[in-house]
Amino acid sequence: MHLQTFIVEDNATIRENLIGTLEELTCVKVTGTSATEDEALAWMEANADGWDVLIVDLFLKQGSGIHLAQRIVDRKPHQKVIVFSNYINASVRKRCAQLGVDAVFDKSTEIDALVDYCAHQCFRVAQLHAKAGTQAQAEA
Repeated sequence: MHLQTFIVEDNATIRENLIGTLEELTCVKVTGTSATEDEALAWMEANADGWDVLIVDLFLKQGSGIHLAQRIVDRKPHQKVIVFSNYINASVRKRCAQLGVDAVFDKSTEIDALVDYCAHQCFRVAQLHAKAGTQAQAEA
């Protein structure tokens, strides 16, 4: 079972390191990446059911993570939006919470917390799939 993850990060080095870390330490499978808000939104619209986690930076090559979070309104309850940025403070955390962002992590100090969060989501998604499989068997 994989946690289908889309990463929106304009820094290629950070993006590749993040992919390597999450795929090595958790069940994350990165299904796509983008450096811009518009590319990310287009992917999200074309793959509405194809993701479990969206990890987004605040500052992008075009657009912003805040604007992207505002624009993702139709998502399933299991789909989680995470902000991962170097520019985290109390007001950013508050604004993200107002927008329905599920978690906010500072790149410089909270990478371990991001890994832990993703590992927990792996467990949750596995439980959901197991429950769905059990229900399907009961109905058959």
